[in-house]
Amino acid sequence: MTSSSDERLDARRDDRLGEALLERLRAALPEGAVVTAVDAIAERSSDRSGVLGQTGALAVVRPRTTAEVAAVLALANETRTPVVPQGALTGLAGAANAVEGAILLDLGRLDRILAIDATERTAVVQPGVIVADLQQTVAAQGLFYAPDPASAEWATVGGTIATNAGGMRALKYGVTRDSVRSLEVVLADGTVVRTRPDTVKGVASLDLTALVIGSEGTLAVVTEATLQLRPAPGIPRGVAATFADVPSALAAANAVMTSGSLPTTLELLDDVALGAIRAWAPDLGLPEEANAWVLAVSDAADGDEELSRFEAVLQANGAITVERAADAETLDKLLDARRALNPALRELRGASLNGDVAVPLGRLGEFFARLTALASERGVEISVAGHVGDGNLHPVVAFDGDDPEQVAAAHRAHDEILGLAQAVGGTMTGEHGVGVEKLPGLGGELSERVRDLQLGIKAVFDPRGILNPGKKFG
Repeated sequence: MTSSSDERLDARRDDRLGEALLERLRAALPEGAVVTAVDAIAERSSDRSGVLGQTGALAVVRPRTTAEVAAVLALANETRTPVVPQGALTGLAGAANAVEGAILLDLGRLDRILAIDATERTAVVQPGVIVADLQQTVAAQGLFYAPDPASAEWATVGGTIATNAGGMRALKYGVTRDSVRSLEVVLADGTVVRTRPDTVKGVASLDLTALVIGSEGTLAVVTEATLQLRPAPGIPRGVAATFADVPSALAAANAVMTSGSLPTTLELLDDVALGAIRAWAPDLGLPEEANAWVLAVSDAADGDEELSRFEAVLQANGAITVERAADAETLDKLLDARRALNPALRELRGASLNGDVAVPLGRLGEFFARLTALASERGVEISVAGHVGDGNLHPVVAFDGDDPEQVAAAHRAHDEILGLAQAVGGTMTGEHGVGVEKLPGLGGELSERVRDLQLGIKAVFDPRGILNPGKKFG
């Protein structure tokens, strides 16, 4: 048994080692790059998941160059100090949360767009660039960066690479991985490598780029990304339809998917979501008789023809109302209903837990039925909305945060939703990542052998286990 005096000695030794490392970091980095103020550390300790990070991080470190990142990792690896790479902390799974004794590596100052090449259709950017800023910059040159997570106005490119973020346009353009050509990364020991050439094609090596994307900062630190751009699409326009029930809406959405045109976006709101949104934002004018809502968006050059096709399909599949947005401004008003989901559901009961599952399209109806039964059993409100075109749904559990029984029931329901998605052949996370929030669900999705393979890859990249320990793999 360890005595209290032994514990005090260990604490003093740890303090001395921590101070020595801080001095070495200050010597290696520009003035002001190493921040140890308690409030600054607290501000960088938790993302938007609602899962609190651990206390006692060593410092926030704010490098400005790849060389500075390499210097930090080399020192951390030598001293076996944990490093948590961080962006804007807009994540929803706790992947960037602090761990005890860690360096919180804030990459926000690596925020430059280094090059835009119209011939190659690429942009070379640092990880701290805000996604929306990149989109606007390339749009001015007639180009298009497709990934568009809901947090695009605040999220960084590096953060979206770390989680392989998706968003509403993923149905047509894919997720972040589909728009990344290559990466410059710093390995755990401070070595700087490029994962592959910037060419469109290249199969000389294993796909290290794809391994790093979505690894949540556990394999390497991204310091530069060469991103795939596209020609600017047409003006986005859409059709919104309401339905008597969710099964009808699902049938209509599936019919849109087989109509011969692929929507840019295909979104769903269920009856719980619609009720909450009507109460929270009555000015949006959602019909009282509607129990489900579907939005199909086109950005095709011949968008009028495509919208007419979507409109006809929705009407033929039982739509109660159909509203057409023939310009971007009107479409934005329709999207306001979808954007209102999370604040409306928080207001419904006072607190909410946000999910992120993906389910095969052919089993969406079964998943909804099981979810309805779960809500009744647990005595909580469960809303489902999301990207119905690719099966990536966002179940939200609304509950009274001041009622301990409701809190416990909501967390049980949230955990069970992960299992429901897996039971119908889906996944517990489509785009938010595992972080720490979803670690308990890994056993229901990955075989022991697959988990061993992943841990083996982690050991090759990071033998001493300093990069974001306790995340992604457990």
